[in-house]
Amino acid sequence: MRFTYAESMCDPEQLLPLALEAERAGFHSMTVPDSLCYPEVSASRYPYTPDGNREFLEDKPILDPFCLIAAMGAITDRLRFTTFVVKLPIRQPVLVAKQASSVAVLTRGRLSLGVGLSPWPEDFVVTGTDWKTRGARTDEMIEIVRGLTAGGFFSYDGKHYQVPSIKLCPTPPEPIPILVGGHAEPALRRAARLGDGWMHAGGDAGELARAIARLGVLRREVGRDREPFEVHAIALDAYTLDGVRRLEDQGVTDTIVGFRNAYEADTMTFTQKIDALRGYADRILAKL
Repeated sequence: MRFTYAESMCDPEQLLPLALEAERAGFHSMTVPDSLCYPEVSASRYPYTPDGNREFLEDKPILDPFCLIAAMGAITDRLRFTTFVVKLPIRQPVLVAKQASSVAVLTRGRLSLGVGLSPWPEDFVVTGTDWKTRGARTDEMIEIVRGLTAGGFFSYDGKHYQVPSIKLCPTPPEPIPILVGGHAEPALRRAARLGDGWMHAGGDAGELARAIARLGVLRREVGRDREPFEVHAIALDAYTLDGVRRLEDQGVTDTIVGFRNAYEADTMTFTQKIDALRGYADRILAKL
């Protein structure tokens, strides 16, 4: 089992020193969220809060993930960084490939690219991208990003994107893992067919177990069940040794651990965050 530290929507000045502390504590990775803007007027519902409320996002500081990872990577040596998740279809695929490739090179291969859709129609309006084709375009974008970041010349002729034969320089020596986020059936199918793994955004233990089982079925259907596949999960079981073992038995490869509710105001002091990191390392990481 590997452990990923989750902290976001806090004072940006805390993020770099927290990354250093996470590395020192023995965490494998740190998640980095993505959010473009907050619309003044919206009827959209957020899929991961019980009532669909989105107001917790207003005035929460969320830095561009590629900029933030480059900064945190510059002061750490081993810690990986996982976007959780980049809203892929509101972006242009060649530019995403260039950004991801650059960050992977700068961090010496410590980037995992978590990708997904945006739940906000407004993101598509302000970027001039199409809402209705977001799923199909995401599929093509994953293929384009993977092809361009692999090095060498690459071309693509899809329904939504056409890329003439081009190459990026530099590209990382190892492939960038692409992890697909989302709980809906299309997201699970996308992860099974195109992803190197799946990112779970929280929920009850039964939902996690059902999703992992469904992914197994879908991966067998497309003939990928023997390939390596990561499952990154948020679960209460991650806070006990027995719970970590249960997650491992279910097929979770990476557990995402946070020490406060990011949907609420950040009332933890920096010292309290450091104490929580170190305390978890002593209780869990040191005993595995």
